Order: sequence, then structure tokens, then C-alpha cells
Amino acid sequence: QVQLVESGGGLVQPGGSLRLSCTVSQRLFNINVMGWYRQAPGKERELVATITADGRTNYADSVQGRFTISRDNVRKINLQMNSLKPEDTAVYYCNVDTWSDNYWGQGTQVTVSS
Repeated sequence: QVQLVESGGGLVQPGGSLRLSCTVSQRLFNINVMGWYRQAPGKERELVATITADGRTNYADSVQGRFTISRDNVRKINLQMNSLKPEDTAVYYCNVDTWSDNYWGQGTQVTVSS
């Protein structure tokens, strides 16, 4: 069974930084895109950033220039989050989309507060 394990969430002050990581439990083939989504209380889940198999990245307007998605290898991606704002507070989910399946992690809480 494929598992996505996120780590790196926590509490940070406005203006601070956090780095999230997502590790896939086994190698997946035919990956289309890997990415991060987030869901704040009372809101729908939204895209944060994605990276394709050939390295193309895409960001939500709200995080452009502050967040950076990267891939260590076919089983691990990261999200470097700088200049964090209170509105970035949410549960962050890792997602992997392949030709045949779509996988989600369990989520990691990010709280930006003074």
C-alpha cells in the first residue's frame, strides 16, 4: 500500500520559515505531477504548488515568490516556505498523481501566529 508521509509542520511567527517534506513509501512509476495542497478551517482544499516529472513548477498566486517546491528524487518532494503569513495557516497535504492513481498524505499542520 502506497503511503505519503509529510513532515516539517509546526508553529511559526509571521515572517518566519518552515520546510515541509513528503516521502513516498515506495517507488511509483508513470508520475504525472507531485505537489502540495492546503486546507484552512472552513475553506476548500486548494493548490499550493506542483512539480511535474520533468521539473516544471506551478504556484498559487498567493504563495508565488515566497514558497519553493523541489524534488530530491522520485520519492521525495519538499516545500520551502518563507515570509509566512497568518493566512498561510492550514493543514498541508502532499499529493502524487500517476497515470492510473492519485495519492494523498495525511496532512501536516502549519500555524502562523505571533
